[in-house]
Amino acid sequence: MIRAFLAIELPQELSTTLATIQQDLKRRLERTVDRHVRISWVRPASMHLTLKFLGDTAGESIESLQAAIEQAVSAHRAIAIPLERLGVFPRPQQPRVLWVGPSESWEQGHEAQRFTALHHAIEDCCQAANFAPEGRSFSPHLTLARIKEGERQVGQALAQSGVLDRPVMIGTLPVEAIVLMKSELRPTGSFYTKLWEVRIGGR
Repeated sequence: MIRAFLAIELPQELSTTLATIQQDLKRRLERTVDRHVRISWVRPASMHLTLKFLGDTAGESIESLQAAIEQAVSAHRAIAIPLERLGVFPRPQQPRVLWVGPSESWEQGHEAQRFTALHHAIEDCCQAANFAPEGRSFSPHLTLARIKEGERQVGQALAQSGVLDRPVMIGTLPVEAIVLMKSELRPTGSFYTKLWEVRIGGR
């Protein structure tokens, strides 16, 4: 059994840009929060857009899932997701997750509908392979950091800085292939290995 998930990989230039944004946010927050605040920053090299967490998975399930997804995504075309906004989950006053994602206008447009259709096709493949369905709607975002302690302070600092209210030109996440990642938990954090890749549109 391996711990696995389906994801979209980031191009190197996007990872580099996100690292710069993280450094800027760190500097802003360090000036206004005290030492009791604990923030875990995601390493840019480990960032990806998770489409589906599969959990502990048998080898034969992985092979059959690859064939099913290959067929499902062959009818779709590549999509570009513009990363233009900083946001938080679950609410600005007490953020637990700091993320980057597309603008609200993109989320209401045609490209977002195509991405949702692609995600549904992948979810259908997973359910057919007996993986548990997702209980919530999917929102394409990349996690920059997780706030472990001091959520209120971080919320106040972000509000004072105004960074959540301004659009940011980060770059574009190309959705051109689905990858299956193996996740190993190590003392230094999660370590990911790509097991297979399926090109969207069968290219």
